[in-house]
Amino acid sequence: MEVGIVGLPNVGKSTLFNALTAAGAHAANYPFATIEPNVGVVSVPEPRLHTISELIKSEKILPAPLRIVDIAGIVKGASQGEGLGNKFLSHIRQVDAICHVVRCFEKAPGGEDITHVEGSVDPIRDIETIETELIIADLQVVESALPKAERNARTREPEAIARLELLQAIRPGLEQGRNVRQILAEGVIHDDPEHRRILKGLGLITAKRVLFIANVDEDDPRGEGPLATRVRERAAAEGMLCVPVCAKIEAELSELDEADRLEMLESVGLSEPALDAVARAAFALLDMHYYFTAGPKEIRAWPIPVGATAPQAAGVIHSDFERGFIRAEVYSVGDLVEYKTEKAIREAGKLRVEGKAYVMRDGDITHFLFNT
Repeated sequence: MEVGIVGLPNVGKSTLFNALTAAGAHAANYPFATIEPNVGVVSVPEPRLHTISELIKSEKILPAPLRIVDIAGIVKGASQGEGLGNKFLSHIRQVDAICHVVRCFEKAPGGEDITHVEGSVDPIRDIETIETELIIADLQVVESALPKAERNARTREPEAIARLELLQAIRPGLEQGRNVRQILAEGVIHDDPEHRRILKGLGLITAKRVLFIANVDEDDPRGEGPLATRVRERAAAEGMLCVPVCAKIEAELSELDEADRLEMLESVGLSEPALDAVARAAFALLDMHYYFTAGPKEIRAWPIPVGATAPQAAGVIHSDFERGFIRAEVYSVGDLVEYKTEKAIREAGKLRVEGKAYVMRDGDITHFLFNT
């Protein structure tokens, strides 16, 4: 799963990116990796992996990876070339969700001023500034794609016609300043697999779901102040999610060992670091959950969409598993905790044999049988 971080300059975006990726480096068996200067891969914390590993001995534990893409701060007028312009937006066109970091603190730790590009702190104005630039960037993509789509549609091939219909349906809304999520909610196109596939291929940024990250002051780590509250209300109104995070605290936490991190979290009234909260919110936003595979070589978490069938879940491991799917043998983490071994689970009749129609449940531990 991939998320892209956007935000204005001086909102704490890079501090948060560095803190999240450094926190991910603490996770066992899946070290933080820098793919490019602005891309990191971290482990998504999942406590059930450790529960499984206590009862099934394995050579390694592999949490699900989360790829985090950070881009240079977007400023008002970026679509017209202000600042660094839109040239970095291509880096996040294929991510699954957007993390929009919004400044919800007045002064930096220690009381010093951090200049806001607009001269004052107003999170809703900042959200709308970024949203406008992303809408304009999407409009440019649509307008650039239309001439070719019109030519291809003359072939009367169904896919070419569907692509042209999609572009023509989206353009007016973008021109009026609405994001693609709003346009789709208005029902201007058919919600069918073909249109969804074409839409995903376009990489339109405002079609993606958004996790708002309210970067709060050290004195308000839970985001209960008025600035973070406004962001939370805005997110709820759009059907999105908001997570309060103090990037300054997270930067300090990322430099500590496990024991000291837990002590510091407790001292500031937090139960978990930001990586846990952000990852959990991103999974909820995208309607994702986990199933697990467990054996002597590895124990692994596999993220899948809620509603995925057993063959689709198998295909996450390898496409051959989906094509050659025969059946799945399934039990739950709860079954493992109760019966302690897979052998005991089988003997108790709790191991289920499921076919192609089975819809995977969160926390399933699964063996797939297939032929190629």
